[in-house]
Amino acid sequence: MRRLAVCAILSLMVATPAAASSLSVRLDQGAKVRLPGAARNVVVANPRIADVSLLGPQDLVVVGKGYGITNVVVTDAAGRVLFDRDVVVSAPEYGQMSYIRGGQSRTFSCSPRCEQIGQSDAPRAIP
Repeated sequence: MRRLAVCAILSLMVATPAAASSLSVRLDQGAKVRLPGAARNVVVANPRIADVSLLGPQDLVVVGKGYGITNVVVTDAAGRVLFDRDVVVSAPEYGQMSYIRGGQSRTFSCSPRCEQIGQSDAPRAIP
């Protein structure tokens, strides 16, 4: 019984850092990250979901480009990992809506008029 309790406590301790390792970013918004050292290499697993811009050697901004989860890895000149986190891109809290018809989805930004954003080349206003 005592072993079971110790195992349960250890599993909770292991699960907590994994949950804290993700970075949440809203679609079309960014989150600034301060690194513990100077960045040399930046890898975004899926650039359709997120993008990274370096503001300086130790500062970067992660921008949400599409819905989903990807990860970002940043290393220094010696190959040491400075940043390795999942990035979760979610919908903005307000001002956008999605229209789904026939298996196709269109997203609109509605402030103050609704204009299509995303895949199309030119935004289309909806009266």
